[in-house]
Amino acid sequence: MPEKLHPNAVRVAEALRSRGVDAEIVVLADSAPTAATAAAQLGCEVGAIANSLIFDADGAPLLVLTSGAHRVNTDLVAGVVGAQKVRRATPEFVREHTGQPIGGVAPVGHPAPVRTLVDTWLGKHERVWAAAGHPHTVFATTYGELLEITGGTAADVE
Repeated sequence: MPEKLHPNAVRVAEALRSRGVDAEIVVLADSAPTAATAAAQLGCEVGAIANSLIFDADGAPLLVLTSGAHRVNTDLVAGVVGAQKVRRATPEFVREHTGQPIGGVAPVGHPAPVRTLVDTWLGKHERVWAAAGHPHTVFATTYGELLEITGGTAADVE
């Protein structure tokens, strides 16, 4: 792990270790606000990027880890989680529930557990990349590991 990591990335690394995962936090040269920019820097397919998207599901946070090749269908997701309305969260809502900024939200390392759906399409990739708490940090993982470390539910989200 690099010597100087952003405090959010340190929290993510600690959260991963506490779940038995010894993942290396990779610091990108440029921020990766989109799956395409992350994939370009990592030299992987955009579908192997696990976008961590926070939604407001009837006032509760919902984390959807979706393939970078997909867009989340909020009506479909609302049906999956039994919510009346699922909508994109504001930056303030995201930070309140994750402690992390949009563009760097990790699957773990939040102040409290967040209900999570994991896009089944991520299972098509041997290795996937997820944000590590800051727009310049990521870590490699697998679909199965994402389900395990988040306590998430596998779902079709597109």
